[in-house]
Amino acid sequence: MDAVPVGRTTYEMPPKVGFTVAHFLTVSNIERSVEYYARVFDGEVVSRGDGNAPPYIRIANTWLILNVGGGPTPDKPTVVLRTPDPDEISSFMNIRVADIQACYELWKSRGATFLTEPIPKYGEIRCYIRDPDGYIIEVGQSTDGFKYG
Repeated sequence: MDAVPVGRTTYEMPPKVGFTVAHFLTVSNIERSVEYYARVFDGEVVSRGDGNAPPYIRIANTWLILNVGGGPTPDKPTVVLRTPDPDEISSFMNIRVADIQACYELWKSRGATFLTEPIPKYGEIRCYIRDPDGYIIEVGQSTDGFKYG
């Protein structure tokens, strides 16, 4: 395996150097989810897929891959993909923003469903969005003086 240059940042998909991280979401309706993530987060639909390949959406400095669920495949022989139980989530996206109130108002106007308004918690102000398939997305803004790490 070739060495990945340290400190090298690329937002290409597929990357020409190093690697890019993408978040895969199992969705029940691809077109609905593509439109949701493009509309709410101003995502760039890079590819709508071709029947075999799933769509790719660039949101800020990350990528989303959306596809329907299904049973095991040769490369994941014991894994079944399905949308989440909305009340039992084991992972979620975390979006860090500079102005949570502005994002809350904008994304709400674009159709985002928030669980609550932004609430102060642990050195930040945060709230959660629920997408059409039940995934939650944390939106947070660090409070003045908060330091990571």
